[in-house]
Amino acid sequence: MSDRLRALFIDHLSIPRGKYLPGSKIGDNDTRFARATFGVHYDRDLLLEAPHAMVREGMPDMELRWRADDIRDSWEPATKVVLGDLYDTDGAPLPLCPRGALKRAIADWQKLGLTPKVGIELEAYAFQGDENGRLRPYDAPGGVVYGTGPFSDPMRMNDLIWRKAEELGFTLDMITAEYDSPQFEYTLTFDDALKAVDDIVLFRLMAREIALDHGIILTFLPKPIAETGGSGMHINFSFVDENGQNALASGLQGGPDHLNDLSRGCLAGLVEHHKGLAGLVAPTTSSYLRLQPASLSGYWQNWGGDHRAVTTRVSCEGGAKARLEHRMADASANPYTATAAVLQAARLGFEGKLPLPPIETGDGFDKTDAKHGTAPNLRAAMRDLQADTALTQAVGPELVEHQLFMKEREYRKTRDLEPNALLDFYVWFI
Repeated sequence: MSDRLRALFIDHLSIPRGKYLPGSKIGDNDTRFARATFGVHYDRDLLLEAPHAMVREGMPDMELRWRADDIRDSWEPATKVVLGDLYDTDGAPLPLCPRGALKRAIADWQKLGLTPKVGIELEAYAFQGDENGRLRPYDAPGGVVYGTGPFSDPMRMNDLIWRKAEELGFTLDMITAEYDSPQFEYTLTFDDALKAVDDIVLFRLMAREIALDHGIILTFLPKPIAETGGSGMHINFSFVDENGQNALASGLQGGPDHLNDLSRGCLAGLVEHHKGLAGLVAPTTSSYLRLQPASLSGYWQNWGGDHRAVTTRVSCEGGAKARLEHRMADASANPYTATAAVLQAARLGFEGKLPLPPIETGDGFDKTDAKHGTAPNLRAAMRDLQADTALTQAVGPELVEHQLFMKEREYRKTRDLEPNALLDFYVWFI
């Protein structure tokens, strides 16, 4: 079989959607989809009033466009894969396009002479089917935090993921077992923001499909098992200045004692927009089972040094490795939207010269200086997002309006579901 092309975009639900196109079309740079895709929910319910999805206007086309340079080899035999941007039929960028939102955030920082660099950490649980066809946790009884080898991964699923990632040119930073079993962490190295998110999107899809080939459901759902810890999507970022230097660095030393004005501004913006951010970076009912006090999850409206109980953590590394780590997001969020939101909140703090609140001194368990956390549920988080007009304008008012509508409907669908039923609602998509 000659090569075919798998052309993809990532929708509002963080679901990869696309088409297989014949090899004869690999030289093309566009294809079309129904814009009403943005009116579809996890349960395939089509919401007629979804803002800007144009469901009632005849479900017109939207166009996916890509660059030839972005086409890459795939993990599927005889298949190329590409991610693109969405446009309306008049050729204008589609305001609902999450990749477009990230491009706008990057451009906003570049106007300041700074180019964002991003590194994303993903956490996931593994499940298998039991004799009755129900999902149960992957059988890894010897799994421990930072576990490696067959006791943590008896079927060596992650060896297959590692080998394929290297073959395809993904720059892995690490794979390890996380705190709870069977939970794993996947981290790619820092890169330019758009490439880093493109890579994490394709890596996540590749890992899920390789696992599925071996009878394992790898889910990035934030809280798939009620009795165990949650899974996050930590967004690490820094900036390169016009001289190619890390603009967050104050010399070779890192940590909260060596913050420059850029670092302080970014931290202040992330604290200021903490509540509004949740609706974009933690956008499912399951997210609020994870976002709880004393859970190391990014619940509290605070920042700190090398401290895993704060929401924004200042790396103790300086120089080229200086970075900030935002810990609230989970991978039910669209990675483009989540990264755009974090970068925009940080920019609003820097450009607005917002004052930096005091550093968190509590342990995050029995004592916390922070008085406020994220909303208790998805509906309340959407109200916080709606109230944050500055963040809404920065990320994109049409995208946020659509998010508010879709997630209100999601809250209604899921508010009375028990955790096991929530797993069934989400697990095949996230």
